[in-house]
Amino acid sequence: MSNTNTTTSLHESDALGKPPYININSQTTSLRQPSPMPGPKRPGHPRHKSSIRTEDSFTKPRDIEKHSKLPYFLRMHGSITPRMLVPLGFIGLWATLITCISEFVYELVVSEILLTVLGFVVGLGISFRTSSAYERYVDGRKFWAQLSQTSRDLARHIWIHVDERHETDAQLGKADLLGKVTALNLILAFSVSLKHRLRFEPYAQYEDLEQLVAHLSTFAGDAFDPKTSEMKPKTSWKRGGEYLGLTFAESNPRKAIKRSKKNLGHLPLEILTYLSAYVNATVKGGILPSGVQEAMIMANLASLNEVLAGTERVLNTPLPIAYSIAISQITWVYVIMLPFQLWHALKWITIPGTIVGAYIILGIAAIGREIENPFGRDENDLPLDKFCEGLEDELNVIASKKPPRMEDFVATEDNTIMFDSSYPSLATKSTEDIRAGLKARTNVRAGSRRGNDVHGNGEKADV
Repeated sequence: MSNTNTTTSLHESDALGKPPYININSQTTSLRQPSPMPGPKRPGHPRHKSSIRTEDSFTKPRDIEKHSKLPYFLRMHGSITPRMLVPLGFIGLWATLITCISEFVYELVVSEILLTVLGFVVGLGISFRTSSAYERYVDGRKFWAQLSQTSRDLARHIWIHVDERHETDAQLGKADLLGKVTALNLILAFSVSLKHRLRFEPYAQYEDLEQLVAHLSTFAGDAFDPKTSEMKPKTSWKRGGEYLGLTFAESNPRKAIKRSKKNLGHLPLEILTYLSAYVNATVKGGILPSGVQEAMIMANLASLNEVLAGTERVLNTPLPIAYSIAISQITWVYVIMLPFQLWHALKWITIPGTIVGAYIILGIAAIGREIENPFGRDENDLPLDKFCEGLEDELNVIASKKPPRMEDFVATEDNTIMFDSSYPSLATKSTEDIRAGLKARTNVRAGSRRGNDVHGNGEKADV
């Protein structure tokens, strides 16, 4: 969409009184008609597609559900090679220049001792950089795994243990059901809003978030201004520059935050506040009668807050800039000095040898820079969009059926308890017979795993 069309859509939105939303994928702001059905709306793209498209090379982060049959050394998507083209081109020209001067004009030779000393220092620096960056990457994944686990537990506790008063009053029961669905939507909204916050996207009008929080009074929702929040589409030159890792082509990730003229608040924290208010209302209304379950739900909310603090710590505590600058400078000094030390032994092979050495050293350092922030949109960052979609599917599974009762799945003909005996048949036995059968089952199971017949005749024990 062009800038002219984007601006027209925004003005039409203001005139019609319809809220615009922010489409992150296209980096534009467009008008969306209100959906007749509640609930989040995903972008209409298939999850599995075998065809290879040109835009797949620019997909960030890498889609973990796609399978590639290429060997790893031939893959470009997710590789650091595209970002190494410009530095390696410079290093190749530099090595060619030093080699030609040494061959035809004057021998530019440096003692190999310098290569040994610098190599040791560079190895330590790159090792420190890579290990610290990977530690942050693992911490980010651990926090998101904790988020998924806590969200499932919280949704399960709310769906099972919060009562629905259908027998008392049909309207009250319906209100309780819709309240529980709203709480589950808020759990999903917390994950989606946290994803946007970690990517410095401060508003509530994003396509995958707006319907989840449009009914809430939040600072992020009130701060949205179509004029200041408009994101211009990236040009092909800018996309190509980002793909090649050119720093001058990279945009300031905090641009949207700096352009806002209003208080943006803290959307994930505000959503936790609304969840706490829901739990408080269920306790006061008597539909969460168990104090144990109330304590577990509050513990889940505290765990979500812990995830929020932990991910913000990973995001806002990068490697100190002094380390980054020093490691970068030492690495480049080492690479620039390579042709001076290789020419005497390799002659013209110095040029490809320097390029290979630079690719190894600068490539490892570049990987450390890329994974230092695991929540962004680089190819090797965590696929937060997929994680949120997976959580949405799991919450929909929990809410797809009414809370089960024990008699619905215990006292049934299909419930085979032991030795092909179902619940109704065992219910006619005495307690002593049932316990004797349980004891016999232990021997039969252990014997079958050893390949022996405990009873010696291949017959099962009778209950």
